[in-house]
Amino acid sequence: MSVSDKREQWGSRVGFILAAAGSAVGLGNIWRFPYLVGMNGGAAFVVVYVILAVTVGLTVMLAEFCIGRASQKGSVGAFKALAQNKFWRVFGWLGLLIGGFVILSYYGVIAGWTVKYMAGSLTGLMGRAASGGGADYLGAFLADSKSVVAYQVTAMALTVAIVAGGVGKGIEKSCKYLMPGLFIVLLILIARSLTLPGAEAGLAFYLKPDFSKLSGKVVIDALGQGFFSLSLGMGIMITYGSYISKGEKLPKCAAFVFVLDTMAAFLAGLAIFPALFAMGMEPSQGVGLTFVTLPGVFAQMPAGAFFSFLFFLLLFLAAMTSMMSLLEVAVTFFIDEFKMGRVKAALAAGTAITILGIPSACSLSGRLNVFGMSFFDFMDYISNNIMMPINAIGICIFAGWAWTESLQKEITNSGLIQFRMQPLWVMAVKVLAPMAIAVILASGA
Repeated sequence: MSVSDKREQWGSRVGFILAAAGSAVGLGNIWRFPYLVGMNGGAAFVVVYVILAVTVGLTVMLAEFCIGRASQKGSVGAFKALAQNKFWRVFGWLGLLIGGFVILSYYGVIAGWTVKYMAGSLTGLMGRAASGGGADYLGAFLADSKSVVAYQVTAMALTVAIVAGGVGKGIEKSCKYLMPGLFIVLLILIARSLTLPGAEAGLAFYLKPDFSKLSGKVVIDALGQGFFSLSLGMGIMITYGSYISKGEKLPKCAAFVFVLDTMAAFLAGLAIFPALFAMGMEPSQGVGLTFVTLPGVFAQMPAGAFFSFLFFLLLFLAAMTSMMSLLEVAVTFFIDEFKMGRVKAALAAGTAITILGIPSACSLSGRLNVFGMSFFDFMDYISNNIMMPINAIGICIFAGWAWTESLQKEITNSGLIQFRMQPLWVMAVKVLAPMAIAVILASGA
């Protein structure tokens, strides 16, 4: 992009939906969602997650699209352009900090793991996992901080290269290939998982809710997952919204993105839990579910190395689509605020974020603890459980109370389209969503 005032736009509605869904369909769906389901009792967590995603998540997403398209700016520039009171700008800066820097800094570390495990699936991982050495394999890798950082840098470099190509030729074009590829791999893994003897127990765990397992922790975990999965409160949907043409119907776009995101999370569970139970594995393994337990499952399958490679390829594809959107938040900031060229902005932002991620990469070896957590876990906790919900509350209050007339004008394309749910949605933006988020945050404190 040149440093002129001309704003890039998505080449088509499909391109935008795939890019926005690609942001939402990431490690949050394939890595984080299944292990949270396992830790929080199975299907009951899934039900709570879906309810909160529909009522709260979709409300916030649509508000962010409106702010982005109306301003034609990224997270910081949007609040500068739309807010008369400078106080509201804090939420633009918070979005940039959360999405453009904090989350991507440790997200790139996990993406590096997927590259390591793709290679390992075809070399020594299956043998180690078959003999019960999956935890030792992961531990040895994480203890080698230089190797962890090297894989992190590899993932970040690829992300920078794609984002430097621009909105249309870089992000949109890549997602048109990455997203269909992601769903194809998911369906192959589901077919294999469901045909394993004993898969029925995993389906029951995943699809039959036991509401006696509900607790305040389950609800706040579901809320945090909803924001993480839908890329809310982190500047992404404002930034992506700024590239939407004025003729698009925002409610329809948001609905498509939401459906694709929720479908990916649901399918990931179908791929994982039947296989886990078929192999007699414990689902409540936390983060280790993906990188310790699942290699052991694949090692017991015929052609296990192939299916292990496919699974970690799936994780890698999911990571890339989200990393592109996270980096775009920071890149758009440098372009809008400092009038940088896109390539220079991508290199500057990518370098800064990679450096910020090194403490997270190194903390996995047992060093760099913060408040009793590794630096990696600390960054994950403050971003997902505190910063993102707080920013979402601020976005809702701004959109619903300080910008309400313009909000309703934007959602209807200046009166050219009809949005039947508009009165209910406006009420949700003003009251229901911020109150729900605040109550859940307080109950989990």
